[in-house]
Amino acid sequence: MDTNVVDTLESLTAKVKEVREAQRIFATYTQEQVDKIFFAAATAANKARIPLAKMAVEETGMGIVEDKVIKNHYASEYIYNAYKDTKTCGVIEEDTSFGIKRVAEPIGVIAAVIPTTNPTSTAIFKALISLKTRNGIIISPHPRAKKCTIEAAKVVLEAAVAAGAPKGIIGWIDVPSLELTNLAMKEADIILATGGPGMVKAAYSSGKPALGVGAGNTPAIIDDTADVLLAVNSIIHSKTFDNGMICASEQSVIVLDSVYDQVKKEFADRGCYILSPEETDQVRKTILINGALNSKIVGQSAHTIANLAGVHAPETAKILIGEVESVELEEEFAHEKLSPVLAMYRAKDFQDALAKADRLIADGGFGHTSSLYINTVTEKEKIALFSETMKTCRILINTPSSHGGIGDLYNFKLAPSLTLGCGSWGGNSVSENVGVKHLLNIKTVAERRENMLWFRTPQKVYFKKGCLPVALDELKNVCGKKKAFIVTDSFLYKNGYTKTITDKLDEMGITHTTFFDVAPDPTLACAKEGAAAMQAFEPDCIIAIGGGSAMDAGKIMWVMYEHPEVDFLDMAMRFMDIRKRVYTFPKMGEKAMFIAVPTSAGTGSEVTPFAVITDETSGVKYPLADYELLPNMAIIDADLMMNMPKGLTSASGIDAMTHALEAYASMMATDYTDGLALKALKSIFQYLPSAYANGANDPVAREKMADASTMAGMAFANAFLGVCHSMAHKLGAFHHLPHGIANALLINEVMKFNAVTAPRKMGTFPQYQYPHTLERYAECADFLGIKGTNDQEKFDNLLVAIDELKAKVGIHKTIREYGIEEEAFLSTLDEMVEQAFDDQCTGANPRYPLMSELKQMYCNAYYGTNK
Repeated sequence: MDTNVVDTLESLTAKVKEVREAQRIFATYTQEQVDKIFFAAATAANKARIPLAKMAVEETGMGIVEDKVIKNHYASEYIYNAYKDTKTCGVIEEDTSFGIKRVAEPIGVIAAVIPTTNPTSTAIFKALISLKTRNGIIISPHPRAKKCTIEAAKVVLEAAVAAGAPKGIIGWIDVPSLELTNLAMKEADIILATGGPGMVKAAYSSGKPALGVGAGNTPAIIDDTADVLLAVNSIIHSKTFDNGMICASEQSVIVLDSVYDQVKKEFADRGCYILSPEETDQVRKTILINGALNSKIVGQSAHTIANLAGVHAPETAKILIGEVESVELEEEFAHEKLSPVLAMYRAKDFQDALAKADRLIADGGFGHTSSLYINTVTEKEKIALFSETMKTCRILINTPSSHGGIGDLYNFKLAPSLTLGCGSWGGNSVSENVGVKHLLNIKTVAERRENMLWFRTPQKVYFKKGCLPVALDELKNVCGKKKAFIVTDSFLYKNGYTKTITDKLDEMGITHTTFFDVAPDPTLACAKEGAAAMQAFEPDCIIAIGGGSAMDAGKIMWVMYEHPEVDFLDMAMRFMDIRKRVYTFPKMGEKAMFIAVPTSAGTGSEVTPFAVITDETSGVKYPLADYELLPNMAIIDADLMMNMPKGLTSASGIDAMTHALEAYASMMATDYTDGLALKALKSIFQYLPSAYANGANDPVAREKMADASTMAGMAFANAFLGVCHSMAHKLGAFHHLPHGIANALLINEVMKFNAVTAPRKMGTFPQYQYPHTLERYAECADFLGIKGTNDQEKFDNLLVAIDELKAKVGIHKTIREYGIEEEAFLSTLDEMVEQAFDDQCTGANPRYPLMSELKQMYCNAYYGTNK
């Protein structure tokens, strides 16, 4: 062993260097090697428990040999048992499915400050957990306990080296001083500080990470439901252990009035000395000297302390108990005493007891330990109140606090430790019992993974010209529905579009009513009105028939009917990932099933989890999104679309086209959505011109457009949309353009924006690996039969084809051509930009937009040039 004495700054610097070099070697050891060393060191410390205990009492003049034997035994056996199977080297946790791996690395060199109250057990504890974690350790003993602390360190070191540890892995200061301790703390990588408040403060002021312990001033409440025998004898057992030097030991006992005399008698019967008022005053004067704890009473017997105070207590007295009233700092008994001296308070009720305990914690025990004796079966509310009130990190129930606080003796899930963290309340960095995990650096290795994706549609989707009455059969024959609430607009209602439904409902004997006040761009007020009508009618089935407005309004009414308590703004809250959103949509379908019947080919709302609603007070359009909004059934019957006006055919058809294009370009596009998007796109290019020009005279085109709209809806219901829709929502809201027209005016600009191969910012989603939207648009061109010698040429020709399609269906080229004055457009531009940036649809766009870029696209779409 190294015989160099560490008594100067130079010799300590050399010792730290030696320990650090040993630790570099130790850091390469395997778990098997470390565990062998850990076992050998714990075994050696355990064997030396008695001689070390004798040395501690002899050197410090404090405590009880037999109790220090138990401490040493605990510090070796319990710590070994707790951590013998703990992985502390290399990979300690791995989940190959999620691509996550946690790797343990040692911190380096630990500076361990050892108190005079527990000079050998704390040294053993800190040395063992340092060895288990492949750290080196420099021990700074208390000057009044240096011999026994160093001897404990030697025992552990010699056994560790014999088992294969590097020489010099444990070092110590032979002649401790404040100067040397401060240097040790500054040179170390982390500090384990156990001592008085001054030492702990010095550790945290050293500039190095520190694990410190705050002062303890443990109050113990004895409730009137407590087992008095258990309570009193547990407190005596704890308070007399090593003459009360464990920092978690009870300093005060607070007894409810109804059991106070019984408790007092039990203490006296068990050998405690109840001080008279005069004797209490005499002892009071010995507790503090110049405002600080009198070191002469620390760890001394009750009889010795009584003699110091001039009190004639029996030699066999276990604890000196002073009956006091004040819990203020001016009362000496209210302080931490680290000796068998106990304050006893009478509380008029549980609330009074809580208030006293709370104040005693504030006097000098923040974060440490509090104790309660109570009937745990009948008094759970009191236990909860106690737990809420006490600002301590250990809250012990029916437990001797000295033994209970250090863990694994009276509760086997409380980690064993001789360094008890006190959290921020006690000025500590940890709020639990310190163990091996606090002496490790954990590296997390995270491999790129793609999150689970999905494809979700309504439970049932029925389609074919003329299918509506057949599909409705299910309401009675399968679902057993009795009351249907129909949501539509006044035009459809007055023109008989709901008659097929109401006739079928009458045939099946299903009672029904119709709400037909839905306007284009439905408002929140409209939805509330409809929901109120639903509440009055109490349907078990809701049928929304119409375009996107009727279906969107119907969805919102459905939510308000089933969950009138919901907050609309909560539902409209933006999210980055629908699976991680802050707001959880309520479960739908408990009161009524929802059937969506589209009368236009465009919105796709019948198969999507989306609804757009306008706040009539602000004019803001809110796109809501959650799979709880998916209809239970969608019925796509082209008979309802045969007589769509040209303007609606055009706007809704181009809307469906943008759905397909944005779903295909989305970062969240999958093979499941791609096929639907491509097929929808092809049908739209092929059949929209004829549906527009010939209407009911081309029923095939009408039906193909109906199917294309629903397929595009399924695609974007799962892949989501992009900034074209974000911008269109705001353009429509501010300037009252039909949604499909707004999309038509913006889609080309957005496509050009997305197709840039080196964008300023790309979107963030794990499956989106690099900017490739140009290639995706080229794939669309290929599927449509649009030629080109390369992807860029195909893309350019696709834009031309889109312009030609828009021209065929009567859509103008610029926003300005729709009669929006330049002054009005420019005055709303910045607000539109900001709201579009924050729109829900922006998140899935393959290119993440800057607001300036959105502004430029708006301007391009307005003027038709890059102005």
